[in-house]
Amino acid sequence: MRYGVRLGLDPGDARIGVARSDPAGVLATPVETVQRGRGDLARIAELLSVEQDGDPERVLEVVVGLPRSLSGGEGPAAAKVREWAGRLARAIAPVPVRLADERLTTVSAEAMLRDRGRSGARRRAVVDQAAAVVILQHALDTERASGTAPGEIIEERD
Repeated sequence: MRYGVRLGLDPGDARIGVARSDPAGVLATPVETVQRGRGDLARIAELLSVEQDGDPERVLEVVVGLPRSLSGGEGPAAAKVREWAGRLARAIAPVPVRLADERLTTVSAEAMLRDRGRSGARRRAVVDQAAAVVILQHALDTERASGTAPGEIIEERD
């Protein structure tokens, strides 16, 4: 298992859930929800720079959830995330950005929050963060089990 903090992102049309791991890559925890649109990339870069100041906990990579269909195919939502992840990769270089399958993460996050007694409005306020936690935790668990980094790296392009 590679050592270093990872950020996990669940980019939606309105909001981006953000999670982070501990440096050992064992546990993902929620960070915040960023409003999508003007300034979203700058805020994520700012979150990275805060992490980078604590040098021993340097961010190893950012894991972005890629919405695939249940059959594994990619539709318009995946194309939008790929395009956004490319812009993110340029904004935060040299920190690598990876795309990881996020099938059913929002459903899992909603169920988890509902099971913990979060009501409608309170659940909606944190569901994006919870989905980011699910995405990142799955990536961490996959790497621990397989010994290889999860998902696919996004190449930084101009």
